[in-house]
Formats: sequence, structure tokens, C-alpha cells
Amino acid sequence: MAVAELLATLGAGVVVNGRDDGAAARAAQRISGAVPHPGSPADPAVADALIDTCVREFGHVDILINCAGTAEPPGSSILNVTTEQFHELLDAHLCTAFETCRAAAPRMVEQGGGAIVNTSSFAFLGDYGGTGYPAGKAAINGLTLAIAAELKEHGVRANVVCPGAKTRLSTGPDYESHIAELNRRGLLDDLSMQGALDAAPPDYAAPMYAYLASDLARGITGQIFIAAGGFIGRFDREAPSLLAYRDHHHAPPWTVEEISGAVSDTAKVT
Repeated sequence: MAVAELLATLGAGVVVNGRDDGAAARAAQRISGAVPHPGSPADPAVADALIDTCVREFGHVDILINCAGTAEPPGSSILNVTTEQFHELLDAHLCTAFETCRAAAPRMVEQGGGAIVNTSSFAFLGDYGGTGYPAGKAAINGLTLAIAAELKEHGVRANVVCPGAKTRLSTGPDYESHIAELNRRGLLDDLSMQGALDAAPPDYAAPMYAYLASDLARGITGQIFIAAGGFIGRFDREAPSLLAYRDHHHAPPWTVEEISGAVSDTAKVT
């Protein structure tokens, strides 16, 4: 909501989407000139209609912001999550982003430009446990980087924001007990736990979205940013580190023992 409100104050025409009809309508009422469009964009028909609504109301679609998400079931892990729950989580996180990008990208290419900003999470690192939530967020990163590479020549940019903000997903006793349990198990250090429990309001994350949607970021694409309270940052692009090398034209495949030595930093590059 904070992102939509900020973009509207900066002059953007806004279409507000939400799975709940009432929530979408109430959100749109808070933003002058905003148009509600309820329904889950994981449904291709809803995603197409959402983009059509934007074009019909404002003449074009210049910006696509995906902030959809839902929490893991309490105590969810690979030990107990059901297939149905996992698919529901992927729908909420990954499929909403894919379907709206699929619907918006051709329009942006046709008009010669546009900005896509998808929402991921620190959870993609796996530190916060769960299954569908981190899997969906990690997949959003890969999807967005691929979109950025494909559409760069068409002037369409795609980036990711990993926000740290207090929302309905990051408040309440269930969330607090989950964070405390991760800390007890050693998955979250004390500093990370404190940050998770004392996150800033969404207003502190919204400006990063607005920046990436603006012409100020016209040279920025295919990057993963962090906006958490007073901290902004960027994840370095992943690259392999060399453990060992041999020319396959002149050497046999590695043995298991040689790989073990290379991984433990006892083998020399050959």
C-alpha cells in the first residue's frame, strides 16, 4: 500500500490489485484517482484483465510492481508441508509475478519501454525456514534476472526489491514465536532476530520501488536490492568461485577423492 500511495503522489496513475474485493476497494479509496481490480493474478485471466484495466484507464502501462505474498503455515517445514500448501505458496509468490509480467511485457515492448519491480525477501537465503515462501522468493529472483536480460534491448527494465518492513505478515504472536524459534535453533543471529522483530514501517521501503520505477534508474536492470528501515543495499550477482581446474581434453574426470580435496581447500589447481 505504501508503494502505491507514494507512486500516486509522484504522479503515477495507479491500479490496485488484491485477492480480496473489499481490500482492493478500500486501498483504492485511499489513493486519489486509483482504480481497484480484485482477484488473484496467479490466474492468467485476472492478470490479463489487470493489465487491460491499466491500459484502458491510463492509456498505457509503464510500471508493474509485484508485492504479493502470503505467510507459511505455522510451523511449516519440509517435514510437514503438504503438496497443496506448497503449491498455494508458489501461486501467491511466484505465479502472481510471472503472470503479471507475462501480461505486461508485450505491452511495454510495444510502447518502447517500461519498468518492472518484483518483490523478493531475505528468506530466499533459507535462513527463515519454511518451503514455499523461500522457494517462491528465490524463483522470483531468477525470473526477474531472466526478464531483465530478455527485455533489455527493448528498453524494459526489471529489478527486485527485498524489503524489510512491518506488515501483517511480520507481526503478531505466531510471527514473533517463529522468529524466536529460528534464533534458538541458530538459523538467525541475535542482530537479525532484532531486525525482524523491530522492522520499520513500509514507508521506508517504498522509496526504493519508486526509484526503480523512475527515469532516475533508466540504466539499472537485472539487480536485487535491499530496502530495510534505514538500510539500503544490493546483493552481488552470484558467480562461481574456482575450486580446481583441469582440461577435459587432456585429463580424466575428477575422482570423488579429488573433489573432496578441492572442496576442503587441500587440492591445488592443476
